[in-house]
Amino acid sequence: MNPELFLAFVLVAAALACTPGVDWAYSIAAGLRQRSFVPAVAGLCGGYVLHTVLLVAGLAAVLAGAPGVLGWITLAGAGYLMWLGINTLRTWRGASFTARPDTDGRTRLRTFLQGMGTSGINPKGLLFYVALVPQFVSAEAPLPVPVQSGLLGMTFVLLAGLVYTAVALLSRSLLQSRPGAARAVTLASGVIMVALGMVLLGEQLLPVFAGAAAAG
Repeated sequence: MNPELFLAFVLVAAALACTPGVDWAYSIAAGLRQRSFVPAVAGLCGGYVLHTVLLVAGLAAVLAGAPGVLGWITLAGAGYLMWLGINTLRTWRGASFTARPDTDGRTRLRTFLQGMGTSGINPKGLLFYVALVPQFVSAEAPLPVPVQSGLLGMTFVLLAGLVYTAVALLSRSLLQSRPGAARAVTLASGVIMVALGMVLLGEQLLPVFAGAAAAG
């Protein structure tokens, strides 16, 4: 793999991982509600592992090139984000660091799966892999293209995991002695998830309504 291309990808991927969004909101909110952010971060990374597998298998490009399929994925992702956001808004008053540590394995598994769904169903994550990763793959490199794609995809997973862990740790250290601020951040996280879900929903429905109005 071309070292210069790889370094450029690392810089771009790190910048994207450092951009606040629904992944940040979910990891922070889950950590505030359940004491441990590890299942949430692991789940988010698991979703990007899924995108990497799809990319290597060539399925990501197929899905991205099928407007109907991508549209349904977007609608599912929008609904899922709004559901997570509403659940967060329902529990924001209980966000604190004084509750007993969560020892329920089923709760941790549910948090992991919700995190995986947050990043795995997100169509923007799929498009990131389809549009960006191939730009840093070299046909002249000794490694086969699928191997290069897999390495780049897993590099993003690693960077995202490091960034989300740092965000969760920093938020916990800043909010540990500020229960009011912890509740406010949880509330904001829920609002962000609902808002992003509505944006995704609007991106799919507005063209439909516009086309219907034009036809009428």
